[in-house]
Amino acid sequence: MQYLVNVIDSRSNSGTEEEAVAIDAFNDTLRAGGHWVFAGGLADPSVSTVIDGRGDEPVFTDGPFVEAKEWAAGFWLIEAPDLDVALALMAEGSRACNRRLEVRPLLVV
Repeated sequence: MQYLVNVIDSRSNSGTEEEAVAIDAFNDTLRAGGHWVFAGGLADPSVSTVIDGRGDEPVFTDGPFVEAKEWAAGFWLIEAPDLDVALALMAEGSRACNRRLEVRPLLVV
């Protein structure tokens, strides 16, 4: 099963050099264990664009989508046999990036 893991932060570009080293090491662990699918950082929500294409013409609105004190600053997409394994892995990911994480199963389509 695949899981989306959102990295929760309240500051833009807040990662330290030490955190980057720890995240790289954690990513290597995910790869070695066959759990790695993809990961990336996200730009500040203030530079996002919201698109609503439900009407006759699409409406484009400068972001953010919602005003929030915290937002997804990055993400992992991981593979794990079940939620318990995903949570155990990402407890280490939280420690590596020094941020809270949200783990959400991807829906099977």
